[in-house]
Amino acid sequence: MSKVTDVMNKRMAFSFEVFPPKTDAGMEKLCGAGGVLDKLCATQPDYISCTYGAGGGNVGLNVEVCKSIKAHKGVIPITHFTCIGHTKDSIRDQLQNYLDNGVNHILALRGDLPFGWTGTGGELHYATELVAFIRKEFGDKFTIGVAGSPEGHITCRSIEADIAYLKQKQDNGADFIMTQLCWDMDQFRWWRDAIAAAGITMPIDVGIMPVLSIDSVVNMALSRNGCVMPRELAEIISKHWIFPNPFAPNDAGAEEKKAAFKEVGIEYTVRLIDEYRVAGIHGIHLYALNKYDDVATIIKESGLIDRV
Repeated sequence: MSKVTDVMNKRMAFSFEVFPPKTDAGMEKLCGAGGVLDKLCATQPDYISCTYGAGGGNVGLNVEVCKSIKAHKGVIPITHFTCIGHTKDSIRDQLQNYLDNGVNHILALRGDLPFGWTGTGGELHYATELVAFIRKEFGDKFTIGVAGSPEGHITCRSIEADIAYLKQKQDNGADFIMTQLCWDMDQFRWWRDAIAAAGITMPIDVGIMPVLSIDSVVNMALSRNGCVMPRELAEIISKHWIFPNPFAPNDAGAEEKKAAFKEVGIEYTVRLIDEYRVAGIHGIHLYALNKYDDVATIIKESGLIDRV
């Protein structure tokens, strides 16, 4: 099986992120014949990653989704994996299970702490430790990706410290970076230069969430990431605001506003991809949100592919 880093070292990679559905109907829609995965894979991405819930509560479904991805020739499955709630033995067992199922790419994360938690509740506490553990236990059997935060991780004391930890991940054996959400291109370009100055040479794969609904954009920006929202995006949200609250709409024109927001949001996402493509990156990683139609429009309009 090829490595995503081989692709990134030759050309810009193109990929998607999906998540394990909570219901049988959701799994069928994603992984069933003619489902979302079949359609996404038909666009010939280099890889598709699958998220992993805190503590591995959805690990069984995660493995099934990864196996479904692997069944599509030429598409590499990448599993996310966190430190939350794990002993070293449980990490060792689960990673061996991934290898046994033909999954040898992993995004090594600390993971978002569940509400009320003050630590991971496991034997490993940071992604730096997880990367080192994987390398010690499995050698080069895994290609390891790690998260990078162009605006600095919200829990880190400074962006300089955050970059230092990213360098430590590289030193511990990580292979590539997958960035957290960032709309601020000036900040991204500063961070790109800063990590290079720090001796970080790993390829940069940029994570992009399609701008499709106000509630999901606000939630993604503020609930975990603390992202700066550029004036242009803030204006788009303001012009299409659903009253009194986009999370609980009670606006007579809500459906029309949602449709209009999605249209301009797709245009905004395409322009963002344009900016990233000329910023010296190694891959575009689209959060597909387990959907196809809107994502297909974005990848076609952005020129990422011409096969949709």
